[in-house]
Parts: sequence; C-alpha cells; structure tokens
Amino acid sequence: MSSPTVPAFTGGSAGAGRQRPGGRPGHLPHLPDERGGAEPGQRRGLRAAFGLLGPRRDRHTMGVDQLAGLSLPVGDDGVVIGIDAGNQPAVLGLSRPARLDVLLVGSMWLAQVLALRTVATGARVAVETARPQAWTPMAQAAGGGQQCVTVHEVGRIAPQGPSVASPVLIVRDCGARPPRSRVAAASWQSMLTVLPYLGPTAPRLLSSADVVGLQRVSPQEAEAIGQIMRLSPSDVAALPTLSDNVTLWCTRRHRQFVMTQPTEAESGLLGPARRVD
Repeated sequence: MSSPTVPAFTGGSAGAGRQRPGGRPGHLPHLPDERGGAEPGQRRGLRAAFGLLGPRRDRHTMGVDQLAGLSLPVGDDGVVIGIDAGNQPAVLGLSRPARLDVLLVGSMWLAQVLALRTVATGARVAVETARPQAWTPMAQAAGGGQQCVTVHEVGRIAPQGPSVASPVLIVRDCGARPPRSRVAAASWQSMLTVLPYLGPTAPRLLSSADVVGLQRVSPQEAEAIGQIMRLSPSDVAALPTLSDNVTLWCTRRHRQFVMTQPTEAESGLLGPARRVD
C-alpha cells in the first residue's frame, strides 16, 4: 500500500484566517516532495500526519502452473432443509424463475419450519389451509413485525404477484384430499402441498411433483409410494421406521435422507419435531 497523497482541495472553512507556519492565512504551505529535498525527520512527520503506511511485504502472486489448485467452494442457493448423511447442508431451491411443485407427505411442523426458513431468505409465504388457527401464531411471529406470511382459507387465496425481487412460496395445507389450486402458475412462485397421509389424490400429486418429501408412513403407504416413485426396496423398508425429524427427499433421479434440526427460535415457536400434528 503506497503512502496517501495530499488532496488538492480539502473544503470547508475550518482554520480560515489562522496563521500556518511558512504560509499565508487560510492556505496550505508548500509540501516538499518525499523523493527528495526534505530531511528524514520531515518525511516521518509528513507520513505520521496522514496515517500509517502499510507493511512493506512482497505482493501475493500465483503462477500459471498453480491456478489448477485454486478452488472456491460454492454451495447451492435455496432454503436449508437440514443435513444429509454426510453432515452437509441439504438445500431446496424454492425461489427460482420456473415454478417448483413440492409435495410433502408429512407433518405441519415440518411445513412450518420450511415456511419460516423461506421467509428468512427474503421470500413471501402465502398459506392456504383448513387449519388457520394452527398457522396464525407462526404467521404473526414471522418476519419481525412485517407481514411476510399470510393465511388464507381454502379456495380464497388471491394472486400473490411474485417477482424476482419478491418471490413467493404458496403452502397448501388442505388435508388428504386437497382441491385443485386456483392460483395460476407464475414465475418466481413455487408451491408446497402438504398431505398428512395418502389420500385419493396422492397418486396424481406424487406423479406430477418436481420434488417429494416423505416422512414416516405406514408399511402399506410405503409400498404404494415405492411403486409410484420407483424407490429401492431399502428405501421402502426405511420409510415406516423414520424418526420424527428425518425425511426422504426424492426427485426423478435423486434420493436423499435429510435430518431437520430446528433452531432454538424454531423450537420455541413450533415445539419439538413431530410427525403427527
């Protein structure tokens, strides 16, 4: 870091009319060039007046042959839904230009954790639910006083106006037989449908979802889900034995068990993890 230079104009009138050594009132005296014409003691005084000089060390350089070893770890962009088997963060990208349909066969507790974490990323959440009394306390607590979560009765949710600056997650908690959504698909608007257990519409929802989250289900439900989602026998056998905070997340190509550990604030608001609400 080189020594700072004297500005050409300092502005203001502080010190106007005050006699400075070697100059007229209100004018800076001529400063000698540090490269010559001044004694060492004068150079030290000048430097001290304008702050400390940086350390005189060699610049950090890297040769062309070393570039291959340079790497910058960059994680996925989205909502952290828990940790995977390798103790690494598992991320679900809910805010994106194209709509993402997510189906959760599980608890309202996990759906509310996902909603809170979505709000933490700067998105808005609109909840269409048959249980407004269960969602209202969470909606009031989210956002630090701002209305980031709104609660609507089934069939009465209005268009949310999503945009790149204000993405939206619609949570549909309408029971085991949810009606078709009246909200039109839009960019920067994803949808999370919550099923407490498999109902008559479950095969259609499982087949059309982009991402499916499966918490603990009965052995009969596990067999039905395994056929639709083409799960391995080991995954089907594991579904009835999952802990309350473990979910199997599935796409067309990938399977991943994720453990959701609530934060202290989430536990204080929603209570401990549970499969049945």
